[in-house]
Amino acid sequence: MTRPAPPVPAYGRAALADLPESALAALGVPGAVNVLGLPETRRVCVLLVDGLGWEQLRAHPGDAPFLTSLGGGPLTAGFPATTVTSLGSLGTGLPPGGHGLLGLQIALPGRDELANLLRWAPDGADPVVVQPAPTVYERARAAGVAASYVGASLYRDSPLTRATARGADYAGADALGQLVAAAQRALSASDRAYATVYHPDLDSTGHRFGVASADWRQQLRFVDLLAERLADALPSGTALYVTADHGMTDPSARIDADTDPALSAGVARLGGDARSRYVYALPGAHGDVLAAWRERLAGTCWVRSRAEAVAEGWFGAITPDMAERVGDVIAVPYADVAITASAREPWLAGMVGMHGSLVTAEQLVPLVRTVKD
Repeated sequence: MTRPAPPVPAYGRAALADLPESALAALGVPGAVNVLGLPETRRVCVLLVDGLGWEQLRAHPGDAPFLTSLGGGPLTAGFPATTVTSLGSLGTGLPPGGHGLLGLQIALPGRDELANLLRWAPDGADPVVVQPAPTVYERARAAGVAASYVGASLYRDSPLTRATARGADYAGADALGQLVAAAQRALSASDRAYATVYHPDLDSTGHRFGVASADWRQQLRFVDLLAERLADALPSGTALYVTADHGMTDPSARIDADTDPALSAGVARLGGDARSRYVYALPGAHGDVLAAWRERLAGTCWVRSRAEAVAEGWFGAITPDMAERVGDVIAVPYADVAITASAREPWLAGMVGMHGSLVTAEQLVPLVRTVKD
């Protein structure tokens, strides 16, 4: 296989982080930059559908007639294309290097064990220290714009919510109808308002059954209905933007880093995700690990040192202390493979659908829009 060049996310031009920043500008928040050229408005609602990739949406217009009818196009999610990182970008208006939520499993200062930022395990890391940037909700409220977040009641006080949505009035909603009603209430309560509505079920369906499954397509139909009902229920003049945190692929091959000698030698910890691997080398073994991973994964993955990935702009602007959170070596599949770890991550190896890579099927997310008359 000819090795393609890794496509760098379009930070500052057409990336997921540019949506909340542009929305704040459209609402008149001082200092916000309207990179996407969104029209001025008094109310904005962002519907975040976990796992709704642009390419998957375009491939199934019959299952999503309402979303397909809306104008818009794709954004790049950012690297890695995973929920934690994208929630950070949507919550701050910054690329991953700016907010520091740089993947599912990353190193944090003073900790021997990698932090799982989705589950926020092990306990103890302060969300405000891990993600110190002001959120878009805090900025909105400071400018007199009501800020709300509508999502599952389970996530109301989670560390990830505190890292990415602090400053928002959190409305717990555990069914499709509740999501619509809670968003309607939140946006109707103020003349100027910004709200995010989060729906996770398409992603979980993809992980379990794959994006090529009938299960995923049927779930997409419910997502389309949710978007249509939400658009109809919003207050007059509200701009609705529908987007996602990442796309998804169904890699058929597995490379097990726990049983492959070439991938285990010199490795202290294995982080990231199956489609965006962070490799933390033992002291003095960085060069050998980089060479071994490049040789073993030739023809299937982009393999970079941390310094190379930073220099190529994978994370956007990033400070040295934030960069230390990612691996010494970064391996990103572009072929139909996943880098699993059967002993350390048995829960991950069994997934069908996966994401995290720089390939367009995982990177591109929709930005489709409508305005309630």
